[in-house]
Amino acid sequence: MIDRRRLESGGLILFLALITGGLLLVVSSFVAALLWSLLAAILFQSLFHWLLAKMPGRRNWAAAATLLIILVAVIIPALAITGMVVDQSAGVYAKVQSGQIDFARYFEQVHDALPQWVQHPLDRAGLGSFDTAQARIAQGLRSSFQSIASQALSIGRNAAAFLLAFGVGLYVTFFLLRDGDRLGPVIRDALPLERPVADRLIDKFVAVVRATIKGSVVVALVQGALGAVTFWIVGVPAALLWGLLMALAALLPAIGPALVWVPVAIYLLATGAVWQGVVVIVSGVAVIGLADNILRPVLVGRDTGIPDWLVLVTTLGGIEVAGISGIVVGPLVAALFITGWQILTEQRHGGRGGEA
Repeated sequence: MIDRRRLESGGLILFLALITGGLLLVVSSFVAALLWSLLAAILFQSLFHWLLAKMPGRRNWAAAATLLIILVAVIIPALAITGMVVDQSAGVYAKVQSGQIDFARYFEQVHDALPQWVQHPLDRAGLGSFDTAQARIAQGLRSSFQSIASQALSIGRNAAAFLLAFGVGLYVTFFLLRDGDRLGPVIRDALPLERPVADRLIDKFVAVVRATIKGSVVVALVQGALGAVTFWIVGVPAALLWGLLMALAALLPAIGPALVWVPVAIYLLATGAVWQGVVVIVSGVAVIGLADNILRPVLVGRDTGIPDWLVLVTTLGGIEVAGISGIVVGPLVAALFITGWQILTEQRHGGRGGEA
């Protein structure tokens, strides 16, 4: 005979699983907004507590002041930069369509300027043929800019949905800031895990969020800004757009912003813009490249414990699955995966599996 208590417990777990899935389905349209609200609350919790210390007992005022700082210092500048990038993307796309920008011709100029010992292997590999490699590259770049332009139009068409999600995000951020230190222990106690395991997973969650945002996103934005300034100095068109692409590349370990500035430097040198190419190389190596080594130790207090190759794969996969939110979601899933298996290994081997 089935034990009644076990049956009731199993029924409760099944009910919780179903109702949790139902809740996720209901709020699926606002998942991204809720995620970024949670990230903002985690990152700015210390600012909230500092403001609360200045105005004891006024949690609503402290949360509102923190939200106002986030709005003025982060969100409004981000929206302004996004608008400028969209304008530059549309301008570049229009020039590509009209033939003012011909990527195939640029590729031919670079190819012809290369020394013979470089040209021959490229020709043997089919990368020197105007009708094959150059056409494919030109078409690929045109498709990229067409995708950017279509995304910009999509944002315009879905402006109402964006504003609604934006408002929901700000609203939820306020309450997470105000009540976050109270909700945290409640969620931890509700998890069906042992207290040490729950504490360790939550600590890893917070550490990865802070490390990813502060140590990856902020550093990438700084490198992208330095790249945009460099391109503007040497006269590269749409410098802000290329700076954004550099910031996105900087999120990927083992690739980094060199994915953008190296081809630009090669093109400048190959087309006779020697001092411009030298400036881009010097800036890329001595300024942009060192920004990561200088800023990351300052911004990140502790290591996430994720290998670089796994960060690369999970970041790319996260972006594919969750869009821009995948920058955080991918490494976060990887960190919790590693931590969960480490805990299981330690439990199975009596605490000897910490290095597994």
